[in-house]
Amino acid sequence: MLKILAFSLIQFTLLAPSRLIFAQVTPQKPNIIFILADDLGYGDTEPYGQTKIKTPNLVQLANEGMQFTQFYAGTSVCAPSRSSLMTGQHTGHTYIRGNKEIIPEGQYPIADTTFTIAEALKKAGYATGLFGKWGLGPVGSSGDPLKHGIDRFYGYNCQRQSHRYYPTHLWDNDEKVVLTENGNLDYTKTYAPDLIQKKALQFIDQHAQQPFLLFLTYTLPHAELLVPDDSIFQYYKGKFAEKPFKGNDYGQGATDGGYTSQLYPHATFAAMVTRLDKYVGDVLSELKRLGIDDNTLVIFTSDNGPHLEGGADPAFFNSSGGLRGVKRDLYEGGIREPFIARWPGKIKAGTNNNYTGAFWDIFPTFTAIAGVAAPPHTDGVSLLSTFTGSKNQQEHNYLYWEFHEGGGRQAVRKGKWKAVRLNVFKDPNGPVELYDLSRDKAETKNIAAQFPQVAKQMAAIMQQAHVESPVFPFEKAQE
Repeated sequence: MLKILAFSLIQFTLLAPSRLIFAQVTPQKPNIIFILADDLGYGDTEPYGQTKIKTPNLVQLANEGMQFTQFYAGTSVCAPSRSSLMTGQHTGHTYIRGNKEIIPEGQYPIADTTFTIAEALKKAGYATGLFGKWGLGPVGSSGDPLKHGIDRFYGYNCQRQSHRYYPTHLWDNDEKVVLTENGNLDYTKTYAPDLIQKKALQFIDQHAQQPFLLFLTYTLPHAELLVPDDSIFQYYKGKFAEKPFKGNDYGQGATDGGYTSQLYPHATFAAMVTRLDKYVGDVLSELKRLGIDDNTLVIFTSDNGPHLEGGADPAFFNSSGGLRGVKRDLYEGGIREPFIARWPGKIKAGTNNNYTGAFWDIFPTFTAIAGVAAPPHTDGVSLLSTFTGSKNQQEHNYLYWEFHEGGGRQAVRKGKWKAVRLNVFKDPNGPVELYDLSRDKAETKNIAAQFPQVAKQMAAIMQQAHVESPVFPFEKAQE
């Protein structure tokens, strides 16, 4: 009996460690953090050639990850670009295709049938959060983020409200957080981006032991140009020649969508970009502190090109990085974005990649990482092969964009070719401009007359890719 008992103890001793080891090495699904800047241009950060503004944490992110040179936003303004991101569809298919305001607060909502990345990963066991700006439907509407897979939302529901950096309120899920110390002449009390960042870091800490999907949809450096008077701002103050901007100041008569006056627009814009960079550094430090750095994919990008509002001066900073156009353009400067992905042990550090991708690739990429099926409705392809260095990366036949302001615009990228059509509302079958991006990335020479067959093919793609929307129509649209 003693021999049997001793043998049993030996068996348990031998087996138990193997079970413990198995439990320890069973990998948790990777965490995913998607950082989305607001109106940050292709050339606004050091990894993409910026010389006037310091972004050391983004330099680190690029050195430790993969830097893409030909990655595109959903389109050239906020709401439809974010709709493209969340649904995995280009703007010829996605539900929201323009900025359409709802009174008193919010934007036209995505439909209750719209299936988002957050919903897909929540079903896969992920905790989901979005901290920053939403802009896809008011609280309680069919577009409420809580109805589309977001467990925790904190920030601006309405992108018009997010024009103010010292707002009267934010939203915590469906609860209005009134910032009584803001909204008067002595407004510099609670800088909303700092408060949102604090809540986002708490979310990471609270969910460190389970897989999470976190969208950090920062409002920086969108106008208005405003930043706390701290060491970051003081670093830039006096470094540049300044032309003061007269705006719609805080206090009696101020509007939600206004931009305050700014004596130092250049220094303030630079400080806003560096503050954004600091937020990225805070996130990386928190991941290391919690010991989850190696199991977290971090992506940094922007929702569209640089803006001209509030005293901003993209020409001074070369914000478009030598590309043509800014926000609201479908030329490269309006839609080509910085895109950096870091995933220790999976993505080779310090690599550059010229893969041509866009926001609608994010949905199938994240479902592939989470180990669940990609949605059948997506226009995107998974970037997982590119991230991990595999040679079987699927390529796009073409990329397509449309824009529902300024007379209506369309654009197509196919290989080296880029086509742009203007004034679509007036003439849906009008001529297209054609550019060879391999020779002319700044789109300076329209060569449609030299390559009429290519121009005709690109026009046919525009017709094919656009599916008319009753909410955001092209055919009957009016300026």
